[in-house]
Amino acid sequence: MAAAAADARRVGAGIQTGIQTGIRRSAEPWRDHIICQLKHRDRNQHVMFQDLIRFYSRLLEKTSLTSGILNITTRHPLADSSSLTGLLHQNHLLKKTSGELAYQVVERQQQLKTKQCLVDEQNSRLMEERQRLEGALGVQQALQQRVEQLEEQNAALKVEYDELLERQKEVESRLREENLRGGTLLEDMIHLKKEAAARMNIHNERRSRARADLRKELTAEGSKVTEDSSSSAPTSRSTSPKPETLEEPSDGRRIRLFRSASVSSPRIFSSLKELFEKRRGHSVCSRHEDLVFPARICYSARVPARALHVLEAHDQGINAVRFSSSSALVATGGTDRLLKLWEVRTGSLTHRATLDGSTEGITCIDFDHTGSRVLASSYDKSALLWRLDDSIPKVTLTGHSRKVTAARFCGLHQVVTGGADRTVRLWDLHREACVRQVEVKSYCSDVVSSDNFIISGHFDSKIRMWDSRAAGCIQELPAQGKVTSLDLGVDQRLLLSCCRDDCLQIQDLRRWSLQRLCFRAEGFKCGSDSTKAVISPDGCYVAVGSADGAVYVWDVSSGNLETRLSDKHSSSISALSWSPSGEYVVSVDKSRRAVLWSDI
Repeated sequence: MAAAAADARRVGAGIQTGIQTGIRRSAEPWRDHIICQLKHRDRNQHVMFQDLIRFYSRLLEKTSLTSGILNITTRHPLADSSSLTGLLHQNHLLKKTSGELAYQVVERQQQLKTKQCLVDEQNSRLMEERQRLEGALGVQQALQQRVEQLEEQNAALKVEYDELLERQKEVESRLREENLRGGTLLEDMIHLKKEAAARMNIHNERRSRARADLRKELTAEGSKVTEDSSSSAPTSRSTSPKPETLEEPSDGRRIRLFRSASVSSPRIFSSLKELFEKRRGHSVCSRHEDLVFPARICYSARVPARALHVLEAHDQGINAVRFSSSSALVATGGTDRLLKLWEVRTGSLTHRATLDGSTEGITCIDFDHTGSRVLASSYDKSALLWRLDDSIPKVTLTGHSRKVTAARFCGLHQVVTGGADRTVRLWDLHREACVRQVEVKSYCSDVVSSDNFIISGHFDSKIRMWDSRAAGCIQELPAQGKVTSLDLGVDQRLLLSCCRDDCLQIQDLRRWSLQRLCFRAEGFKCGSDSTKAVISPDGCYVAVGSADGAVYVWDVSSGNLETRLSDKHSSSISALSWSPSGEYVVSVDKSRRAVLWSDI
């Protein structure tokens, strides 16, 4: 212990000597700086290791105590052995305690280092969190500015929205007013149309009565003239005429018993002229069209055997085809919204003219009895009438709410149409207006007309017959399925219908019975809801196109398949037309092709 104390004194003297030496060298600035740094570190470490120094000081004190005890023991050798044993035991305990304290010092140093590492790590994390906080604050400021900008934009958009909402309310109010006005105008127009139709009906009744009265007057005048002439003429048996005595009234005036033909005839002829005179202002019929033309009669139709001419008639699929009454002209209409006219010359089709004006595809075509006007129905909810010398429609009949599926001439100055809106309408061409409308329970696919009745085919498997004068349904005939087309024979006796169940049937209209002839064939399939079948002009054959591009012809009398023509159409055949002369058949399909058939 004395040696240790001496060493400690030497170390302290060395440190003091070093300090004095450092003081002597303090004149140099860098040395002063180092000494200041060392003192600063000594203070920091003294604070950090204060507990350790305190424990170490206690340990030194205990060591000094032990040394003093040993010195006392050495100085007093005569002490008893028991006290010496106690001192040794205490020394052992002190050594053990100093070891434990040294171990605790080491553990505390290790804990101190660990805590220092944790403190350093927390400081670094704190710095990172501060940096992140600063970045978040910057982002927050940017977002706050963006929020302010968006609020300003939102306020501006809200102002615009309020303005647009006000304008919308104004427009909706104006629209309601216009709708009310349109409804009122429509009701007024319908009312005016009804009044005009009633006036026209009254006028027609008056004309019919005037005609009947005129016929009676003509009959009476003719009988009076005959009686007057027979009474005034001499008989063949008498040699000389005897004068007739006329009774005279009391006032001396002579009475004429009968009016002479010379007096009454000019008056009658003028009445007839005024009665049957027509106004020609905006009429769709010319005086030439009102003349009666003799119809060509087909005594024997030819069964088509081969194709004479094949051509691409339209740019898109063809839906309808029709021969004129003279058999010299063919009209075709397709989904390209055009109606084309073709001349039949020496077994070929030559393009003559193109009639436009429809805004959508053509569905049906019909010629008038003179062959100078052509009628077509369209997908654009209208029917159009052209003169053959003008490519612009002369009349456009509008009123259907959906597509018009069929349009036919009904007499000289009337047209009947059927549409997908489940209505059949009768139109007056002079007035260009609908004079009669019939509501039907089902989709109308086709119509045909005769002198006094209209026949319509429907998707509810019914064929309905209407009285064109009274607009009443006369009879309903059942069909095999959805009716796709109707065709009426030239003599208006046989009615041909085509159905979606791949069957054709003929009804004799004179018998008014449910008996009918059905025609089927292996391979025949109705291609669409608008497939058109035709009956020959002589009523001996029926023909229709199939979905496989073949033309089927049946014999009406035997019900057998007469012929099957194929290899000319590449798609489903949509319509056929048989020329009134019985020489040609034209078929058209969905792939723009038209084929002229005959046996020539």
